[in-house]
Amino acid sequence: MARAFLVPASLRYLDQVARSGSIQKAAKELNVAASAIDRQILLLEQELEVELFERVPRGMRLTAAGDALVTLARRWRADERRVAADIKQLQGLDQGHVRLVAMDSHANGLLPRFIERLAVEQPRISLEVEIASPDDALSALLAGGADIAAIFNLTPRRDVHVHWSSELPFGCVVSPAHPLAKGETVSLQEVVAYPIALQSKALMIRRYLDARYGWLFADPQKALVTNSLQLVKQLARGGRYVAFTSELDAAPELAAGTLRFLPVRDKGAEPQTVSVAIDARKPLSRLGRIVADLLTDEIRASLRDARAAGVAAMPANEEIRQGSEEAT
Repeated sequence: MARAFLVPASLRYLDQVARSGSIQKAAKELNVAASAIDRQILLLEQELEVELFERVPRGMRLTAAGDALVTLARRWRADERRVAADIKQLQGLDQGHVRLVAMDSHANGLLPRFIERLAVEQPRISLEVEIASPDDALSALLAGGADIAAIFNLTPRRDVHVHWSSELPFGCVVSPAHPLAKGETVSLQEVVAYPIALQSKALMIRRYLDARYGWLFADPQKALVTNSLQLVKQLARGGRYVAFTSELDAAPELAAGTLRFLPVRDKGAEPQTVSVAIDARKPLSRLGRIVADLLTDEIRASLRDARAAGVAAMPANEEIRQGSEEAT
């Protein structure tokens, strides 16, 4: 059966041209004549009395008005997919598409296991996964580009509903052979005696360190900066470097015993958080709830495995809050 589209063709064409960068590329992606796409965009511009694209030598570039309309189109398309999934559920089918945006550390940790479990338990649910920074993940969620987001250090917002969240002790990872590994905790004064592998300022943990403990990096010769979490962990595993990161970031290595997590005991060291979040302006579909619950289970399992390895003691006062919504 051919798919019925609820979003007007003109908005679908507009969205694809914005993604592809040209009408010709969009035509190939949609298998539609380029002239049909061009005509629909021109009609939109005439109706709105504004240019939606700048015609540049290398293709099409959105104007401010075009960007606003594309944002609307993507929200409508997200609503369209959710309604289609809801209709299938009314027919007794757990079938549909869910879009998840997550962090880079999840891709090398819990995501493969989560995806495998979802495929086995819910084979009719198709999943799209985008890897992004915390800032970009939040933007994707609110712009309708994702149904669910797994985000570190999410700040409270009215337009974001936290389905589940857990605190993660602030600390660092070291090789089991590193001198600091002999202790159960570590102070920042102890850390600065050793070379530090730092993540880039695109990540919240680095911004937190810069804001609170900028003096840690007074000696640039002792700090290596990279945007690769995998490199940070490899350097820590090598035994020379100390790396500030969370238990969840390093969960596979902690569970395997190739890294040890040491909570920072300094007064005022604030915990990090990991959250599974949705757009508070939209109801979470039944399929979305299934995916969000499975993702939550996998995050909990990853933390459990990491902590069971004896690399970190779970804080007695850790707060875990479970959000709830009415199923649709």
